[in-house]
Amino acid sequence: MPVTTRAGRVRPARLTDLAAVGELSRLANPWQRDGGSRDGRRMRSLGLPVMASHVSVFSLFRMPLGAFQPHDQLYVYEEGGRLAGLARVERDAHRDEWTIVELDAVDNGDAGDIRYRLVQHMLRDGSRRGASRFHVACADRGGNVELFMQAGFARYGEETILFRDPGLRFPGLRNIDTEALGIRHATPQDSVDLARLYSRVTPQPVARLEGYRLPDWEHLVGRSVVPRSSLTPLLRLADVDAFVQADAGGDGGLVAMLLIGVAKEQQPHYMRVLSLPDHDPSALIRFGLATIGKRSGADRRSSGPGHEHGVVACVRTYESPMDHRLEEQGMDAIASVTLLLKEALVRVAEPSMVPAI
Repeated sequence: MPVTTRAGRVRPARLTDLAAVGELSRLANPWQRDGGSRDGRRMRSLGLPVMASHVSVFSLFRMPLGAFQPHDQLYVYEEGGRLAGLARVERDAHRDEWTIVELDAVDNGDAGDIRYRLVQHMLRDGSRRGASRFHVACADRGGNVELFMQAGFARYGEETILFRDPGLRFPGLRNIDTEALGIRHATPQDSVDLARLYSRVTPQPVARLEGYRLPDWEHLVGRSVVPRSSLTPLLRLADVDAFVQADAGGDGGLVAMLLIGVAKEQQPHYMRVLSLPDHDPSALIRFGLATIGKRSGADRRSSGPGHEHGVVACVRTYESPMDHRLEEQGMDAIASVTLLLKEALVRVAEPSMVPAI
């Protein structure tokens, strides 16, 4: 990215910016159609999570600042008294990790430069605040991937986003024998088995980059950040729960795990499944949908509030054929995103004993 002499500057957002920030976010996200916007102005964004015809991006971001947490960061690019770009970051205080969830700019031929300056400012500020990793997920269009790779991010995976239409009925829990299927709530005592399940499903280079620790798996219940997906930083979920499925006919080890989240307001519900390649997770998926339907109240009505959310799920390319199992339960693939990461800490080899010479 060439050095620029533009007179604009990147700064933290102020309360007086809320109206302009909200308008910029709305232009860049819910009405985006191949780089255009509803009023004709061209915009560039991360393209997350899906097109507005399927799930409202505005309802996910809830701008201005409806879903903004006190420890999150919001930066704006100001030039000539007008805002031309914004970057929104979610901070995970438990793991000292930052995730870029929005990066927008008005595209008058210089949107790439504006967004690059926003990213560089965010990286410098995050390093000063002790961030260990920076995450981002984006659609591979509009120069998104190239922008982050120029900023030092590494591309390490891809995810398919699937969506279940809210008009489809949820399965009933009464028809699912959880005891026979080996399905139960996850507990902190499952942390070692969950870490082992994750390592068997996930390629070693990806597992090294994501760097989950046993405490992350111990605190799985009530949090939606592990295992990570492109949507977990965006969704504000009211009821997060985790389940595991044991091998009923074998040694009793874990063969799959399920993370579900019941949405607040107009966000979609969420599902994330990890399963060994030789295990069929169809029953676990049906159980997850039935649990979401019961907790949201959608299983007791055919329309009205609570049944308009739909369900989203993310599947990484190396987790196939999980996507086919989800499609069998009424989900459709609607988007594909690229996962990138930048480590702020330098890895140093631990001292070890060597033969004396």
